[in-house]
Amino acid sequence: MTQQLSMNLATLRNGSSFAQMIDDCLRHGVTAISPWRDQVAAVGLAEAASIVKANGLRVTGLCRGGMFPAETPEGRQANIDDNRRAIDEAAALGADCLVLVVGGLPGSSRDLPGARQMVADGIGAILPHARASGVPLAIEPLHPMYAADRACVNTIDQALDIAAQLGDGVGVAIDVYHVWWDPNLRAAIARAGREGRIYAHHICDWLVPTTDMLLDRGMMGDGVIDLPAIRAMIEAAGYHGPQEVEIFSRDNWWKRPGDEVVRVCVERLHSVC
Repeated sequence: MTQQLSMNLATLRNGSSFAQMIDDCLRHGVTAISPWRDQVAAVGLAEAASIVKANGLRVTGLCRGGMFPAETPEGRQANIDDNRRAIDEAAALGADCLVLVVGGLPGSSRDLPGARQMVADGIGAILPHARASGVPLAIEPLHPMYAADRACVNTIDQALDIAAQLGDGVGVAIDVYHVWWDPNLRAAIARAGREGRIYAHHICDWLVPTTDMLLDRGMMGDGVIDLPAIRAMIEAAGYHGPQEVEIFSRDNWWKRPGDEVVRVCVERLHSVC
């Protein structure tokens, strides 16, 4: 059953090193991970790739590329260049995909359609390099509360529209925290499956109350998201990859030992997911 779980290493941001996080995962039989670029940079790309290879790990994604909109052409080009570097890192790690958190409104702009066009243009600019590198690009729609500053793509359908415009090699990362509320969720997931564009499935839970919109995600089973129902939709759409646990929890899970966090994630995978 642990083969059905991937640990997004954001869940283990308790000060552990990259190697320590891997040890915590392996101790509980978790052999799939999704690191963040800063965590890879801290240990060095070559060393991170060596650790992945030596332990036979599957890298279900690298977090993150994106953040395409900018106020100036020079800023947009700098973002494109950084995304090309992220593609190289994902390729070196053998990642299943590069997850894209696409970015919000640049500067003081109020032009949401314009920001979304910058996103489409930016992904289009890096797509040839991604294809040549064998790295699929997974757009992660974020909850609308992040539309201004983090992601102007807020539904699976919006992400799929961009992917359809750009063609092969662009899909979606479906994070339950961001899409559970969508009244069109079932149809959108089915569409993503028909188009062969589901690249990742992220899980956590939505707490009531939530004390911080970014850093107070819940452990699966502690909130209100119907995780089995969404999992059933995703599997019915044809995706059977690992469920990737991604929990930002500054005041709870990030304060706990990694061994405990991974143990609870495995238990909750069995009991509530």
